[in-house]
Amino acid sequence: MSRSELQKASPVNAMTDPVRYPAGASFPVRTKRAFVLLLMTLVVPGSAQIVAGDRKLGRIALRVTLCAWALLLLALLLLVVNRPLLINIVTNPFASLLIVLLLTALAVGWAVLFINTLRLIRPVLLAPPMRPAVGIALILALVLSSGSLGYAAYLLNVGRNAIGSIFNATGPSIEPVDGRYNFLMMGGDAGADRTGRRPDSLSVLSVDAKSGQTAIIAVPRNLQNAQFSENSPMRKIYPDGYNCGDDCLINAINTEVTNEHSDLYPGVADPGAQATLEAVSGTLGITVQAYVLVDMDGFAKLIDAMGGIRIKAGGWVPISGPTVDEANGIHGMPEGWIPAGEQKLDGFHALWYGRSREFVDDYSRIQRQQCVQQAMLKQLDPATLLSKFEDIANAGTKVVESNISATQLGSFVDLAIKAKGQDIKRLTIGPPDFPAAFSTVPDFDVIHDRVDQLLASASSAQSAGAPADTVVTPSVSAGHLQASGPRQPASLSATVGSQTPAPPSSSDFTPVTTTPDGEPITEAMLNQLKSQGNEQAIRDLVATNGQCAPL
Repeated sequence: MSRSELQKASPVNAMTDPVRYPAGASFPVRTKRAFVLLLMTLVVPGSAQIVAGDRKLGRIALRVTLCAWALLLLALLLLVVNRPLLINIVTNPFASLLIVLLLTALAVGWAVLFINTLRLIRPVLLAPPMRPAVGIALILALVLSSGSLGYAAYLLNVGRNAIGSIFNATGPSIEPVDGRYNFLMMGGDAGADRTGRRPDSLSVLSVDAKSGQTAIIAVPRNLQNAQFSENSPMRKIYPDGYNCGDDCLINAINTEVTNEHSDLYPGVADPGAQATLEAVSGTLGITVQAYVLVDMDGFAKLIDAMGGIRIKAGGWVPISGPTVDEANGIHGMPEGWIPAGEQKLDGFHALWYGRSREFVDDYSRIQRQQCVQQAMLKQLDPATLLSKFEDIANAGTKVVESNISATQLGSFVDLAIKAKGQDIKRLTIGPPDFPAAFSTVPDFDVIHDRVDQLLASASSAQSAGAPADTVVTPSVSAGHLQASGPRQPASLSATVGSQTPAPPSSSDFTPVTTTPDGEPITEAMLNQLKSQGNEQAIRDLVATNGQCAPL
């Protein structure tokens, strides 16, 4: 006998079915039915309509639910077997737009089902005390379901816009060279009144294309006679290197090319940045494939968006006042100080911590800049990223410019995930790895040898078991690579071929917080020395401010 025949034969039983006809049920049954229908709509959208409402609507919703589950399972499978492909899909401008629209449609559809479920519940049939409880449960379920999907769509759209602002949507893909991707990171000031930024910091991140093992090579901004790569248009103007005198520092290339030689780079969005990339390539003897230019003023906004960074500072760092003697680089009274010891820095103080060079040399600043970079990477965990995603993405559009193609973001994000937690090898083309005078008269054969050995060590670090965050330098007497210990300030009399100490591997240094006599160093003490003109005493007290470790 068919269902319709059974209903005709037993009309009373059919009309008293508490699921479809709750009017004849008791108050406890109606309450239980209401919560069960809400739970069914939350867990299996469409199922409540099939058992208690419009079966046609329920079947349509259930098919959509099954398709959504299938897509989710496919995404999880890709996450396991081909993570770069999944990231490329999510970051692709067209695919991400479709995903945003799909998530929005699912959020709206789920909300419609909950409203329909509320109609099926018929709140007027519930006991008065239970009506608010069911209403609250409905709101929570809506937030958990439609709200989550809608927020996910919103965040994905924010990320999609940020990617479009930062990365080159149509740029060519780059291939690894000798098994590595090399990215030039430049930090500089930008503004409407500036033409061609002079990077305050230059460093190359060299990443193994398979393992993600990373090496950082810092190039001092005052390096002279930088060599352009063989295919660089600037090599025709400076065939023997950028050697026009003391003003021809490597960080001046950006401005000169932007102002005078942009015609050599037709179709290039930022000729100055591209020329600087070519100079770093030729100087280090490697192929640098892409650059990322970070605006230091916007950099503070990014750190604020992250909620600050935590570091261990080796010495006091000044927030410099206005320059009073340009020729000798002397500033007025500092506007503040960043103390030695464990610190949590907001964007303003992190920016000054990375850029201040008063009372010390550029090489101490380079070490602090590397430390700030590592602290950012270390502390940008999934929880921080998800909770502050909108602020971070919006700040990123004001901070970063790059010629990296958006089509390769999946591969590079995957490499970044692999690199997180692995050891990082570091080398500075200056103290403590080279004498201070080396940047004025660099020996490029020596630089190339040191870079080659560093990258060879970085590629084999996992199997060799080298300690984390070290610089691997050549031991001339032994003829092999050797990982060095804690980094100390370099002597001016150091020789290029000698083994130089490495930076602290973690936090294995003691911040200098007292004078040699044991008196605590304070801001008032440092300011008093400054007002007395005793700059040498300040230099002695803050000499260790290049020491830094992320926490």
